[in-house]
Amino acid sequence: MSQATKRKHVVKEVLGEHMVPSDQQQIVRVLRTPGNNLHEVETAQGQRFLVSMPSKYRKNIWIKRGDFLIVDPIEEGEKVKAEISFVLCKDHVRSLQKEGLWPEAFSEVAEKHNNRNRQTQPELPTEPQSSEESSSEDDSDLFVNTNRRQYHESEEESEEEEAS
Repeated sequence: MSQATKRKHVVKEVLGEHMVPSDQQQIVRVLRTPGNNLHEVETAQGQRFLVSMPSKYRKNIWIKRGDFLIVDPIEEGEKVKAEISFVLCKDHVRSLQKEGLWPEAFSEVAEKHNNRNRQTQPELPTEPQSSEESSSEDDSDLFVNTNRRQYHESEEESEEEEAS
């Protein structure tokens, strides 16, 4: 199977399937990614440990801090105590909350995460602007790149430079 075909099937499985954790599986939240396909996670009870990513998800599914996972425990693991069996997206989290299978400890974390995503999305203007407004010299409504240092010039400084 080619890499593209494998990626297509894995992404389809993660995004399309609705997964309910079994008795042995548990829902965890990703705290950090130390590397080497390992992720530090926290359970609803506050227990922290490492989980490994199976090879089918490697280079196909990206996991970041704050994501939720369903993991299978590994009996012989000392440091790595579980393996990722499913990556939960927002739709999966909502459906688990509706079914009452979502841990109470994570419900407020999921709400904060959803609210933060809503606030960071830019709002589009509801009514179209007239041509007179768009031709003005005011550029305050343009996108501001926060990764660049902001320089503010006043008209007084520019007039002083022109006079000398």
